[in-house]
Amino acid sequence: MPINAVAASPSGRPSPSPSAVAQWARTEGARRGLNIVVAGAGMVLAAPLMLCIAALIKLTSRGPALYTQSRVGLDRRWLRPPSANGRRQADYGGEPFTIYKFRTMRVNRNGDDAQVWAQLDDPRVTPLGRVLRKYRLDELPQLFNVLRGDMNVVGPRPEQPKIFADLRHQIPGYTWRQRVRPGITGWAQINLHYDTSVESVRKKVAYDLEYLARQSVLEDLRIMIRTVPVVVFKRGAW
Repeated sequence: MPINAVAASPSGRPSPSPSAVAQWARTEGARRGLNIVVAGAGMVLAAPLMLCIAALIKLTSRGPALYTQSRVGLDRRWLRPPSANGRRQADYGGEPFTIYKFRTMRVNRNGDDAQVWAQLDDPRVTPLGRVLRKYRLDELPQLFNVLRGDMNVVGPRPEQPKIFADLRHQIPGYTWRQRVRPGITGWAQINLHYDTSVESVRKKVAYDLEYLARQSVLEDLRIMIRTVPVVVFKRGAW
C-alpha cells in the first residue's frame, strides 16, 4: 500500500481511508495465502534437517535446542478509527509474540537476557551456532511462526520490544514497518547485513518502506527467489 494512503488524525494517530483499508485487506489476504503455502511446504521439506539440527545442538552444548524471544509484530490499530483505540491500551508498536529459533549461543547461567543487537564474532556463539547463522539455518523454526500467523515469510524483521521502543523515537517512519507482518526474509534483509547500530537500522528502514509501498504476491515471490543465493553464498551472514 502506498505510504501516503493514510493521513494524520487530529489525535496525531494516522487515520486510514476506507479505500486504503480495503486495499490493505486484499493485498494482505493474497500475500498471507502465499506465505502459508510456502511455510507449510518448507516445514515438510525441512523436517528431517530440522530434526538433525536439534539433535546436534543437544549433543554439542548444554541447553534447549530451541531459543525463544519476545518480538514486536503486526500493528492493526492503524486500521481502526482513532476513537477505537482505548487510552488505557498499552502501545507496544505492534502485537508482541514469541519468536522461535534454533539456539546458537551458550546458555547464560546468570539468567541475564539483555536485549541487544547481534555482534560480529560474538564469543557467546557456539561453533555449531556459527555454521547455523552463516546459512541462516537457525531461522528455520520461524516457519512455525508463519503458520501461527505471527509472521510471514517475507516482511520487515521483527525487533525486540526494548530496542523497538528506543528506535521508534530515533528513526522517522520506523513504526510504519509494523503495518505488515514481520518476515523471515525481506527486501532489507537480502540487501543489508544484520543491525549493528542506529545508522544501520536507518538504512534498513528505508528498504522496508520501499517494500511497504509496493508489497504484493509477485513482490514476495521475487524476494523469496532472491533469498536463495543470499543464503547459499552466505551474503550478509556472520
